[in-house]
Amino acid sequence: MRITLIQDIINWAAKAENLQKAENQIASLSGKTDLVVLPEMFSTGFCIDKLDLAEEMSQETVTKLIYWAQKFNLAITGSFIAKEESKIYNRGFFVFPNGEIKIADKRHLFSMGGEDNYFSAGNKKLIVNYCGFNICLLICYDLRFPVWARNIQNEYDLLIYVANFPEKRISNWDILLRARAVENQAYVCGLNRIGIDGLGINYNGHSTLLDYNAVQLLNFPENEFSIQTYDLQLDNLNKFRKKFAFWRDADIFGVEV
Repeated sequence: MRITLIQDIINWAAKAENLQKAENQIASLSGKTDLVVLPEMFSTGFCIDKLDLAEEMSQETVTKLIYWAQKFNLAITGSFIAKEESKIYNRGFFVFPNGEIKIADKRHLFSMGGEDNYFSAGNKKLIVNYCGFNICLLICYDLRFPVWARNIQNEYDLLIYVANFPEKRISNWDILLRARAVENQAYVCGLNRIGIDGLGINYNGHSTLLDYNAVQLLNFPENEFSIQTYDLQLDNLNKFRKKFAFWRDADIFGVEV
């Protein structure tokens, strides 16, 4: 499966501009990849208090995502600001090339930034099957909570984190992504944005793709726009899991939600 990561600036609260840019980038990847990964809140930036940016599933952002997936014959994943009745969510999505969409909302809300004052937390992980891979999508702050990401009985092969992870804590991002790869015996994709947001917070990227041994498969330049693609091999992962079957000895547990 060919996976493409787009590390880029997100224009603050400029939905139309961000959607047009994403469309141009995705169009350029048609026929060249199977899955495109966009950052957390790709169409707005981390605008947690601008609730007028929130959209229902029938509105523009989801409509465009479905259109792009069908037109360019690829899958797309990321997150956006969603509303459902009276609640607001940081909503993760996975859109298949046929237009089918699966969703799950961010579980761990960044309370130090006030995200929990405006958003409601999700209660499930998003795991889909695509191109033979079981893929799990989690969002930014979820990275700090390994129990939520635990790969019980190899339920997923690829773990994706989409993020707005600030430069001042980027060393944590680097370390935790490697830890998630090793402890879960899975490929790990971490996609972070770059640039300065409307609150003056700087993001320097450090997007990456790691194998199940935390070996770096893609290395993104710091503070630079970059689109990179890698062809993941499921056979390599299965051989590793068979030879080093740590997962068989793992604790079985549940999470209270």
